[in-house]
Amino acid sequence: MKCVFHETQRRHDPRHFLSSGAQKPNPEVPERVNRLLAGAENAGLERVAPGDRGLAPAAAIHSPEYLRFLETIYDRWRRIPDASEEVVPNIHPDRRDFSYPASAVGQAGYHMADTACPISADTWESAYWSAQTAAEAAAMVLDGEKAAYALCRPPGHHAFADMAGGFCFLNNSAIAAQVLRSRHERVAILDVDLHHGNGTQGIFYARADVLTVSLHADPARFYPFFWGHASERGEGAGLGYNLNLPLPRHSGDEVFLDQLDVALTRIAAFAPGAVVIALGLDAFEGDPFGGLSVSTDGFRMIGERCASIGVPTAIVQEGGYLCDALGDNLAAFLRGFRHAAAI
Repeated sequence: MKCVFHETQRRHDPRHFLSSGAQKPNPEVPERVNRLLAGAENAGLERVAPGDRGLAPAAAIHSPEYLRFLETIYDRWRRIPDASEEVVPNIHPDRRDFSYPASAVGQAGYHMADTACPISADTWESAYWSAQTAAEAAAMVLDGEKAAYALCRPPGHHAFADMAGGFCFLNNSAIAAQVLRSRHERVAILDVDLHHGNGTQGIFYARADVLTVSLHADPARFYPFFWGHASERGEGAGLGYNLNLPLPRHSGDEVFLDQLDVALTRIAAFAPGAVVIALGLDAFEGDPFGGLSVSTDGFRMIGERCASIGVPTAIVQEGGYLCDALGDNLAAFLRGFRHAAAI
């Protein structure tokens, strides 16, 4: 198995985000790359760089209006007198069925779901290459690899088709799934991040060709709050093609693995030709967000069970924040996956 990563992904270096109304250091920092690369290396993965496929992979998921916003908003924002160092919205609309604002401030409110996705001078380039990394891993799988790991940073699963959120700008897991759809009639996305992948759900909510399944901390009192409940099953053609498995706070290995078996049963019934694993490592018992209590050995078992799906797999990095075991957790997952898949 190979690890895909581009050095430009390090450049995005957000300074702050708001948590419960308080300004705090942003945890989605470049140092995550070093820890994750070390974990991939410890698991025996060879590192490769992605090719440049242009905007096509992102444009297959995101609106052109949104992509243009991400590419240009920082320079436009900095032309505002006394503007903040980073683009952070100070207004959020209560609906989206109105005229599109012309101002940078209005567009920031329209395209940014929360204050956890500040945009700086290097955000677009880092997000662009994070998306290229996901597309490369999916293409490798199409070309015959049983599995490939995309070290995507910044992450992506909170990004909707036209809206950033939760440290995410381009939805890497959705981009990988759409690349896989070029050859497979049905693709499943299994999200094992601590937080619900609300952007991924939103992108595919009315589609029957991509099954979305997510295990995550119960959003009744946890981010993203408004999405991720068990009652959300899809709509229109996608009704029955979305499964949310919210877990009680501080659930450990046993509960997580039990619900993972439920997820795998649903995926088997969908009979996908390929799978995307949206790999969050923030369900770890020592992660700074502290929502669930999965152990390092638990990630090994999660990897083993994900491999049991038995179809070509793109593993896309989502969350997982600075703690001593971050690299070990990735290595445990990858070793478990490789052992079970015998690759």
